Amino acid sequence: MHIPTLAPEILFYLYGWPITNTIINAWLAILIFLALGIFIKRTIKLRPGTLQNGAEYFLEILLGYFDQVTGDRKRTLKFLPIVGSVFFFILLSNWLGLIPGTGSITYKHEFLLRPANTDLNLTVAMALVAVVSSHLFGLFTVGIFTHLNKFIQIGTFFKSLTKGPVAILTAIIELGVGLIEIVSEIAKVVSLSLRLFGNIFAGEVLMTVMASLVGLLLPTPFMLLELLVGLIQAAVFTMLTLVYLTVATTDPHAEEAH
Repeated sequence: MHIPTLAPEILFYLYGWPITNTIINAWLAILIFLALGIFIKRTIKLRPGTLQNGAEYFLEILLGYFDQVTGDRKRTLKFLPIVGSVFFFILLSNWLGLIPGTGSITYKHEFLLRPANTDLNLTVAMALVAVVSSHLFGLFTVGIFTHLNKFIQIGTFFKSLTKGPVAILTAIIELGVGLIEIVSEIAKVVSLSLRLFGNIFAGEVLMTVMASLVGLLLPTPFMLLELLVGLIQAAVFTMLTLVYLTVATTDPHAEEAH
């Protein structure tokens, strides 16, 4: 029995770049996602077939859930390319970790396939995309100074110098709160990446142990559980990304007026 390590295993080098088993699974997920999208796009008809009906039905379910977070269909459609891609990629890469051969077929004494989200590098990268995208949307939606004023209220501090000690103390407190907000943005990246990585990695270890200790039938309930966990983790990561995007693009002055 070979328990997966925290770091992904390097299979070979491509022009000096290490290619790991998690990258292989990520490429598979991207290729399947891309091929399915191209196929559906080329076969779109006014009288949809089974595949188009299924895709439209699933998309409508997603849009309904996204609307509950954004409160606006226009805003949902604006965020859909990011959050939709994140959701389907995480879901597909998680489920690909359950295909036969993952965690069992070896290449040069290393696993050939391994769930992509058991690589902390990937989950950190996706978390950075989610958080940075929320700030970019915020900068273009509510304005540069309005968005930055949520974190560093330098202008308020200098204005308070002429308004007395109480105003100065209030401005200093607001600066401190802004610094805490900056720390919270870093914490978003840490929590998003570690939550996804931890759950998927723990599931991979569990499946490896169960497959090594027992036969073919007993691990089946655990595989069904991993299907559910893969869906839940994709939904949690996507919904949190959507919340960050929604909050960043909400004008604080509009919230105060409301």
